[in-house]
Amino acid sequence: MILLEPLVPPHPKGIEIYWVKIDCSVTSRFSRNVITSRAVNRANVSKEAFFDVELPKTAFITNFTMTIDGVTYPGTIKEKEVAQKQYQKAVSSGRTAGLVKASGRKTEKFSVSVNVAAASKITFELTYEELLKRSFGKYELFIKVNPKQLVNKFEIEANIFEPQGISDLEVEGTFLNNELLPLVQKSYSGKKAHVLFSPTIDQQRTCDNCTTSLLQGDFLIKYDVNRDIPSNLQIVNGYFVHFFAPKNLAHLPKNVAFVIDVSGSMWGSKIRQAKEAMIKIVEDLKEDDHFNIILFESEVRKWKDGIIKATPENVQEANHGFSVAVTNFNGGLMAGIEMLNNAHKLKIVPERSASLTIMLSDGEANVGETDQFRIQENAKNASQGKYPLYSLGFGYNLDYGFLERLSKVNNGVARRIYDDSDAALQLQGFYDEVANPLLTDVALEYPENVISDVTENNFKHYYDGSELVVAGRITDNDLNSITAEVKAHGDLTFTEQADVEETAKAFEEQKYIFGEYIERLWAYLTIRQLLEKSSIATGYEKGNLTAKALEMSLKYKFVTPLTSMIVTKPEDDEEPEVVADKPIEVRPSNVFCLEACPPNNTRQYIDVQFCFAVDGDPHFIIAVPQKEDALCFNINEDPGAVLSLISDPVTGIVVNGQLIGEKKSNNDVREQNTYFGKLGIANIHRNIKIEITTEQIILHNGVKRTAFSWLDEVILQQPSLTLVIKRKKSMEVSMDNGAKFVVILHQVWKKHPLHRDFLGFYTLDSHRLSQQTHGLLGQFFRPIDFDILEVHPGSDPEKPDATMVVKNNWLTVTRGWQKDYTEDTRHGLNVPCWFVHNNGEGLIDGVHTDYIVPSIFG
Repeated sequence: MILLEPLVPPHPKGIEIYWVKIDCSVTSRFSRNVITSRAVNRANVSKEAFFDVELPKTAFITNFTMTIDGVTYPGTIKEKEVAQKQYQKAVSSGRTAGLVKASGRKTEKFSVSVNVAAASKITFELTYEELLKRSFGKYELFIKVNPKQLVNKFEIEANIFEPQGISDLEVEGTFLNNELLPLVQKSYSGKKAHVLFSPTIDQQRTCDNCTTSLLQGDFLIKYDVNRDIPSNLQIVNGYFVHFFAPKNLAHLPKNVAFVIDVSGSMWGSKIRQAKEAMIKIVEDLKEDDHFNIILFESEVRKWKDGIIKATPENVQEANHGFSVAVTNFNGGLMAGIEMLNNAHKLKIVPERSASLTIMLSDGEANVGETDQFRIQENAKNASQGKYPLYSLGFGYNLDYGFLERLSKVNNGVARRIYDDSDAALQLQGFYDEVANPLLTDVALEYPENVISDVTENNFKHYYDGSELVVAGRITDNDLNSITAEVKAHGDLTFTEQADVEETAKAFEEQKYIFGEYIERLWAYLTIRQLLEKSSIATGYEKGNLTAKALEMSLKYKFVTPLTSMIVTKPEDDEEPEVVADKPIEVRPSNVFCLEACPPNNTRQYIDVQFCFAVDGDPHFIIAVPQKEDALCFNINEDPGAVLSLISDPVTGIVVNGQLIGEKKSNNDVREQNTYFGKLGIANIHRNIKIEITTEQIILHNGVKRTAFSWLDEVILQQPSLTLVIKRKKSMEVSMDNGAKFVVILHQVWKKHPLHRDFLGFYTLDSHRLSQQTHGLLGQFFRPIDFDILEVHPGSDPEKPDATMVVKNNWLTVTRGWQKDYTEDTRHGLNVPCWFVHNNGEGLIDGVHTDYIVPSIFG
């Protein structure tokens, strides 16, 4: 969680971190967490110290300060546009600016570095707040721990106060082995709970004399409260919060339309994992539940004509019948909603039951209705708000923002399913959250004319193990009590009354309270809901919602997608800025932000369509979606050399490229730039070969030979091959509906003294290629991880250098730009990347000469 200095044992005369404290205070589910780290520079020269923290995605940063030799540099919240100039000043100076960016499934990363003078001390302090969510009957306080070095004094402390009384307390940690587990002190009694974890430096060691730390992973505190009554109403200083989570209710029957994308891009591991999860989910259906499965690609296929009962026979048939183009997204979604409409209209399902649509897709709409707004409106008009839509976005390369908007306008939520080995468990876990509905059409109502600014108080479904939370402001200062009524479908009513004076007194007994916590809880909820509504609103309404969210973010000092926190740090008599930003969900595999990620509403987004590419002279570009970044390197080799780009012995797909050089006169002694002048793409198993030069494209299909010119417009479709040529621009080839490549034609002025026409090569889809794929590009079809450390000015003031740790190698890399020509074949678009020097040495397997092959199809 904290990183000071590189990922190596601290130098005896360098930056030494000597104290880390994570202090968590929770009052009525609202958590304030303060992370403090202290370090000293024991060297006789200045050193750079790094503060690197991962915090929950649902949290808002509220403060960040640095104290250097007793002088504190506080953070101030500003509107993003106001903060932009200070931020750009830091970036243009070549120094590392601090920022928050998405880094994992549950967390966002905050990173900052600062230069510490010799013999000086520094203290970092970061504060963030969040409302803990109840899931599966427990509230979870999540702390990411990863100091990456031994710390003399390390401590996690949590104090929890719950007016309802605490009924259960658990502490888990992925790194808590048999030696560390007894060090966790936990206790709870009545309304208070306490957790303390403070291992000594020796207890942190991986072995007796090791300098590596055991503290790496997740630390989770889980608890629940007493539920003698179905709801709890709390009032403090003119604000109220209402928690509703009744127990002992019977589960409602549910009616589920499972809408599943089975297009080509879902083939392979994705569809296997989807099938594995679906079998388990269907088996867990109760006999009074109803369901159906809709599969969609270019066509929509219904397993059954309508919703059917989940009898053991039907469940068994569904598991045997689940089987697996382009994607008819709208058609699949509309089929699911129409099926639920018919089931209710024909009274096939019980009146008191919960209906919902669960859609799983990793693709986009490109057949039938493809306009996102119209698809959104079609779903909204068809369901009329009756059926929550849960959109599960599979993998990285998807338009997650669209899925979020689609779900929000249909009373549901979107969830990203990460394309990892546990994808089936992720699907199962999400389903378990909505598997047991208890109430439908739930409304939490309060007296009129005495309260205002109530947060969302109407909910389509309430699920077992969760909780509904509503907060508001009291406008009548003389109010003695508040009565809340909760109404649900089926004439169910729950009533809760709270005395204003009594509830205020109840909080005086506890010592962990921080500030006006209910007011901050209300502000937190309000801002989140305003941002959600703004994301699906348009025009004047969107402007009003955004303005209100910005106003409240500034007032309550929350770092949201509309604000930034600025901290001025001293360095070389300059005043560069540290910026804390709240990220938004983007498409990790094809959206890169420029200028080291400036504030979100000022970012320039580049829609990069490639996964891996080689273009220019020749620049290899490797997209790393997990890092929302890219790596790049050059290969310097003589003209005429043929390089292996992709080689897969399982599928038989091979891609090689031959280098050409610039024009060169006899007395020209300078080093010559090289480009790809010829490419060979082949499927050896199917005896298909495509030879591409800057003049023509030759297709060898068995003994048949077909030649095309770059002046042709061609669409050629065969069972195992699709070939599309765009005149004088590009060629796209798909093999076996799974490996898709694009070749870009670069034409230059024929009389140019140096340059020649050349080719660029891009992979758009590689999911059908096997784990044995190799080559200069192919080796990166398997996940690669790296860390960037010690960013500092380089020889070029606009291109900082850094240390990159990859494959256990420590490399000096440079921040640079390469061109992506998939969208603009003439001018290209800049893609930021970390440039690896010396022919990619340390990044690629072996050395670059290992990839020289005899011929274009060799």
